[in-house]
Amino acid sequence: MPRAAVLGSPVAHSLSPVIHQAGYAAAGLVGWSYEAIECDKAGLADLVAGLGPEWAGLSLTMPLKEVALAVADEVADLPAVLGAANTLVRRGGGDWRAENTDAPGVVDAVGDVRATAVTVLGAGGTARAALGAAAQWGAGRVTVVARRAEAVEQLVPAAAGLGLDLTHRQWSDAAQAVSTADLVVSTVPAGVADVLAGEVSWRPDAVLLDVLYHPWPTPLAASAIAAGCRVVSGLELLLAQAIHQFRLFTGVPAPVAAMRQALAAAQSEGR
Repeated sequence: MPRAAVLGSPVAHSLSPVIHQAGYAAAGLVGWSYEAIECDKAGLADLVAGLGPEWAGLSLTMPLKEVALAVADEVADLPAVLGAANTLVRRGGGDWRAENTDAPGVVDAVGDVRATAVTVLGAGGTARAALGAAAQWGAGRVTVVARRAEAVEQLVPAAAGLGLDLTHRQWSDAAQAVSTADLVVSTVPAGVADVLAGEVSWRPDAVLLDVLYHPWPTPLAASAIAAGCRVVSGLELLLAQAIHQFRLFTGVPAPVAAMRQALAAAQSEGR
């Protein structure tokens, strides 16, 4: 029976099993299963190497998105440019191919926008996906706000490969960087951006994607909503990237309505 899973650390809170299992049921994929498996960077290679032929795909969350490239037998073009993969897909012959559904997921979640100036809060694996999305939005420049300059420097090759002008701003300049952006993508952990809620002067036509979703809204998202901005939650991104993963794992179109309904039900139950 085909199997799939989400890997990460911590991962017990993940709603990915809810989304994918609902998709399997709606698509009539009898016998397919999807679970959550705790895995850190050091354990990823051995875990993947030990998986049997029944495994069709793996979803990867933090902190595995960058180390995944070294584990894969083949790397698709997008994750190769971004330097991060959130998906491993089993290919014919048993090889694993690294894919990135975060970047197209960001684009799908936000929708059709034109953003000349994009500000990204954080410089981790999801920030790389935001760079990929920024290139599709037609951004001329991307400002990355992060405390560690070395983390931003690691994004430079990805930005260059995407034709983006990358600027680093310290966290002390975060409010200004957010206030002047057309589109803001917050990829930082819970609580990190809360202080900005009282400091940002939001442009009413700006768009915020906050990758967090519990509790919702975050203080940053609430401040943007109060200013009249369009705000996209991490749940919408979670669903959008899972839709791409579902097709990669199964080879059939994702039953989006059923997956969305299951996710909404889980959220209403406080999961």
